[in-house]
Amino acid sequence: MSEIKKVVLAYSGGLDTSIIIPWLKENYNNCEVICVSGNVGQDAELEGLEERAKKTGASKLYIEDLQDEFVNEYVFPTLKAGAVYENKYLLGTSFARPVIAKRIVEIALKEGADAICHGCTGKGNDQVRFELAIKAFAPNMKIIAPWRIWNIKSRDEEIDYAEAHHVPLKINRETNYSKDMNLWHLSHEGLDLEDPANEPNYQKPGFLELSVSPEQAPDAPTYITLDFEKGIPVALNGEKMDGVTLIKTLNKIGGANGIGLADIVENRLVGMKSRGVYETPGGTILYHAHEVLETLCLDKETQHYKQQVALKFADLVYNGQWYTPLREALSAFVDETQKTVTGTVKLKLYKGNLINAGVTSPYSLYDEEIATFGEDEVYDQMDSQGFINLFGLPIKVKALLDEKRKNS
Repeated sequence: MSEIKKVVLAYSGGLDTSIIIPWLKENYNNCEVICVSGNVGQDAELEGLEERAKKTGASKLYIEDLQDEFVNEYVFPTLKAGAVYENKYLLGTSFARPVIAKRIVEIALKEGADAICHGCTGKGNDQVRFELAIKAFAPNMKIIAPWRIWNIKSRDEEIDYAEAHHVPLKINRETNYSKDMNLWHLSHEGLDLEDPANEPNYQKPGFLELSVSPEQAPDAPTYITLDFEKGIPVALNGEKMDGVTLIKTLNKIGGANGIGLADIVENRLVGMKSRGVYETPGGTILYHAHEVLETLCLDKETQHYKQQVALKFADLVYNGQWYTPLREALSAFVDETQKTVTGTVKLKLYKGNLINAGVTSPYSLYDEEIATFGEDEVYDQMDSQGFINLFGLPIKVKALLDEKRKNS
C-alpha cells in the first residue's frame, strides 16, 4: 500500500464514493485523492459537488462535461443498432460508463496517479464496465475497488461510517434507493423493489423524477414528429436540435405522458438476477421512432439480420465491452445499414403508449401500387403459384416419402 500516493476516484457524490474518500486516506497512508465526475446529464446532482468532495478530504475535483460525446459517440451508435438488453432495458447506465471511465483514465495519466478507484459493488455490472475501459486505455494501472476488500457489508453500515467520519450526505436510511441518473434515463433499485412481488408505487411522491405514472398523464394525446438522417435523430416537430437538447426535450414530453417506464428483472453479468425500475421517456420514443422508420427503409434480409446483430450489440454494451474489435465491427455494419434510414416519423403519445401516426422517407421501399388490394398492372398473381410450388417442395417431398415408407 505504501506505493499508492495518489489516487483518482470516480466520484458521483453519492453514498459509496463519498465515504471512499476518507477510507482511501485511512488505508493508503493519507494518500492524495483526486475526484473526477463525468457530467452525462445528471446536472442537479453536480450542485455543491466540489465543496462536498473537498470537505470530505479530496484535494481537487474535476467536473467534465461529457454530454455531447456521450450522446454522439455512445448513445446514437447504440440507438442505430437497435440494441436492447433482454427486450426492455435501453442500456442507460451501461453505455454511460465507458465514456466516464475513458475520461477518468485520461486525467489519471495526466495527474501521474498510482491508481484509479471506483465505488462499484462486487455484485454489480458497473465494476466490469469501469475496469474493462480502464484496461483498454491504461492496462498497467492499479485499480482499487473498496467494496471488494473493505469490511462494510451494507448500505446501513455505509451510513454508519459516513456519520462517524462527518461525511455530508443527501440521503437518509428510509429513502435510500440506489439510483443512477443521466440524460438518457434514471434507474431505481433497492428497498421494496428488491422483492419482485411488490408493485412499484409510481404515484408515490418523489419516486419518479423524469416521468409521471400513465394514470396521471393528460387525457388528451400529444402528437410529435421526429426527423432522422442516416439513422440519427436531428429534428423534433420540424425544429433542428443537437442530440443533447433533443433528448432532454423528449424526456419532458415523454415523461409528461407517462412514456418509458420499465419494471425489469434482468440477468446481471456476474450471474445473479436483479430487479430495477427504469425511467427512459425520451429514449423509448427514439427507439420506437427509429424502428418504425427502418421498417420502411430497410429490405427484409438486412432488417432481419440487423435484429440478430442488435442482440449481440446489446450484450456487448451491457457487459462493458464497448472498447472491443467486435463492437467496432458491428458498429461499422450498422452504419452501412443506416445510409437510407432518413425520413420523418409521426407519433401519438397517450398515457404511456406510443401509437404510430405516419411515416415518410425519400428512401421508402414501400410501393403502394404493388402492395394495394385494389386493381393493379404490376403484379401477376399467378406468379405466386410457381413460387409456392418451389418454396413448398421440401415439405411435399418429405410428406410423399413418409407416406411411401408408411405403406411399404
